[in-house]
Amino acid sequence: MAAELDGSKLTVDDLAARFRGEMIPLTAKFSYFSTLPVAEDDLKQYLNDPIAALSPTLVALLPQVGIILAPYLERGNGKEGDAVRFERPAEGRYLAYSRRDLEQGTVIALGIKDSDVAEYHYRLYNALAALTADRWSQDVQERFFRALREELSAEVHGEVDEKGWHLKQALVRRQTNVRKETKLFRDYARQAFEDTLTLYLHGTCCDIDVETGPRQMPSRYLRRRLELLVSLFPPPEGYAVLPEQLKGR
Repeated sequence: MAAELDGSKLTVDDLAARFRGEMIPLTAKFSYFSTLPVAEDDLKQYLNDPIAALSPTLVALLPQVGIILAPYLERGNGKEGDAVRFERPAEGRYLAYSRRDLEQGTVIALGIKDSDVAEYHYRLYNALAALTADRWSQDVQERFFRALREELSAEVHGEVDEKGWHLKQALVRRQTNVRKETKLFRDYARQAFEDTLTLYLHGTCCDIDVETGPRQMPSRYLRRRLELLVSLFPPPEGYAVLPEQLKGR
């Protein structure tokens, strides 16, 4: 089902309010609405497959989530919020996804034109990882903090993704005791958790390769993080992310 929209631009806030009652249920937690026609097989790849791969433990933490499929998204300019566009915005205004937290739950809008399914999955899981990081329990936080402190004590180089890398560098440069829980440490830890959880969720759903490079953390430490996430958010029955789990399926 696709929306009949007037004009070429509508803010995500307006769209969420206008079509809130027309969201199509996918599960008890997830629903969707599309602003453009999408074939059934494509909907399965965009929605059913990635949602089916989510850990039930993680899903239990989430609010009601409505997913809006749009052609493109444009970053808001301060006066107006992020907007759905039917023509690709200028590169500086192009937005991967937009999230709105409402009283009834969270709306995540994603652009699907000019992006392959793997890129779309990464964006969806990145949005869900950020939503999880907003709601992580004290136990999850403490266990992840402990893992990071061990890495920092061992002077482990690199990170999972670009944002985490820059925050880690800021922490190391500006804080003498990098294990101390300060704002710098918490900002870095949250981003590291978000980046690692994105990778974990994406790897549970799909066969992906971790890009190597000078900023990538050593594989044994990345594996330790993934093992921790497996214990915190076990994948659903029939899914796995670590090689030995896959062999056992």
